[in-house]
Amino acid sequence: MSTDQPPPGPPPDEDPFRKRPQEPTPPYGGDQPPPGGPPPAGPPPGGPPPGNPYGSPYDNNMPPPPYGGGYGGGYGGTDPLAGMPPLADSGRRILARLIDWVIVAVPLAIIGIPFKVYDRVSSDDDFGDAVSSFNGGGQLVFQLITIVAYVAYDTILTARNGQTLGKKLMKLRVAMLNDGSTPPMSQSLLRAVVLWLPALICCACLWPLLLLILILVDKPYKQGLHDKAAKTVVVSVPR
Repeated sequence: MSTDQPPPGPPPDEDPFRKRPQEPTPPYGGDQPPPGGPPPAGPPPGGPPPGNPYGSPYDNNMPPPPYGGGYGGGYGGTDPLAGMPPLADSGRRILARLIDWVIVAVPLAIIGIPFKVYDRVSSDDDFGDAVSSFNGGGQLVFQLITIVAYVAYDTILTARNGQTLGKKLMKLRVAMLNDGSTPPMSQSLLRAVVLWLPALICCACLWPLLLLILILVDKPYKQGLHDKAAKTVVVSVPR
């Protein structure tokens, strides 16, 4: 009985979700020549007949390339999503985002009590005092805490494994469009800033609505502005 041990295999990939390169399919099923022998070295006498592959592509009605090939399918005429899971369903993305918002909003609502963030609602003072209270230093500090909380939550969890808690519950993840890997910290931070900052500063209703509309209408990758800025997509996690 041989005692030779099998050679150790290659080290495991650090990111198990990174898409695997797709092997191109060789013509005629491999290295075998096409049926009937190799093609002739040039066009037959009298010019190429209709549909002859040796003629000019402008001489024939050639069908357009399939999805993911030719122009518009990605760099080099290939589909960037080849080898990756399918794109996430828009409804599940919305639910995941609502879950994330609640997860951060509930602790912030408790933290905001010492900063008197509810004074403008409960105060019996006149309008001028309410405005003054709302624009006070405590309100400004609390707004900064809110921005840091949402951006840090999204950045750290996305850079760790591509999943916030909401996305984990909805079986989704964020992936780099070019290779399917988990976004690095820099891209995760950029994505989180574009996602949350405008909504937390000035456009609490309009900005999320704009992002939602872009996700619904964007083709073919369903990217919001935050995805386009970070060059990411949201895909389903294999179950």
